[in-house]
Order: sequence, then C-alpha cells, then structure tokens
Amino acid sequence: MSNREREIKLFGIWSFEGVRVSEAALEPFIGLSPRYLPHTGGRHEHRHFGKHDLLIVERLVNRLMSQAINARSKKDRVNSKNPGKKLKALRTVKYAFRIIELRTGENPISVLVRAIENSAIREEVTRIMYGGVRYFHAVDTSPSRMVDLAIRHIAVGAAMKAFRSPRSLAEALADEIIAAANYDASKSYAIKRKEEIERIALSSR
Repeated sequence: MSNREREIKLFGIWSFEGVRVSEAALEPFIGLSPRYLPHTGGRHEHRHFGKHDLLIVERLVNRLMSQAINARSKKDRVNSKNPGKKLKALRTVKYAFRIIELRTGENPISVLVRAIENSAIREEVTRIMYGGVRYFHAVDTSPSRMVDLAIRHIAVGAAMKAFRSPRSLAEALADEIIAAANYDASKSYAIKRKEEIERIALSSR
C-alpha cells in the first residue's frame, strides 16, 4: 500500500497535507491532527483545556450543535433545526465543505483556518471596579479565547443567515466561512463582530 493510499483524509475526501496556521500565536490552539471523522466522543472533556487537542473541524461541529449561545439575545440564537444532533451537524459541515471547494477551488480545511485567523479578536473590554465605580477597560484577548470566539461567531453568523431563509444551514455556513476567509465585513457576521468589539476596546483604552 502506497503512502498516498494510507493518507488520512477528512471524511475520506480532503487532505490535511499543506494546511498551515500562519499566525504563530494561534497555532497551538488550532488542532490539525489528521482524522477521518471529526468525532472523539467527548474524550477531552475531563482534561483541563483538552479541547485544544481537538481537530478544529470538530470544534466547529460541536458549536453548531448548540441550540442557543446567548438566550438573552434573539439574534445570537443558533439555528434550532440542529439542536444537539452530532450526525446532523457532521453532515452540515461536510456539505458546507463541498460547497466551499466548488466555489473557491481550494482545500476547505485551509479556508476554514484562514477564516478563523481573520475572525480572531485581538482586543476586547472588561469591567473593573475602582473606588466603587465600574469602568470598561481594554484588555488583550488570549489566543485560546481568540479561537473560541472566532468559531462561535462563524456558527452564529451561519445560523442567522439560515434562519427563516430558503438556504440550508450548510449553504449559510459555506457563505460565512468564505466571507470570513476573504475578510469581507459586509457579508461576514464574524468579521463585523470582530471590528465592532475591537472598535469598542480602542475607545476604552
């Protein structure tokens, strides 16, 4: 059996060869270990920060399974068509990757990594207490949280595009990933949120 036949490909289709993370700060937190199926059965959940060892595609799948990220805000609800169904989320990501490959001609894993790098928030605000008064203060975002927020905003953006729309969640997810990879703030919710949060942080320095 040749090396090419033994190569592990995502869903048996897409190779991990040549997929790289360009930002050194994010590289340890974007898992790219080759796997055929992005499903580990929660083996990481009892280890501190075990999610960092997960394939980045599986983290996106897990995020799509969430029914509501922020129950206080209607616009931050993830599509209720896919609440907690891992197989359905896997199919959604697989179909989205096929659409990305057809539209861009690139490896969809590389496009997803680029979208996460572009959507990563570098600076945000936090509340501090000083003299009995609360202030907003700008703080640097840790690399781990940068990846978490990028995945969250990509999933929320896809759900918002698919909500009450003739488009499927897979089509909306493909649109969101491609727009974020191209840094298109007019089409990508993740890029729009990033710029908004960083603008608020800049005014709170």
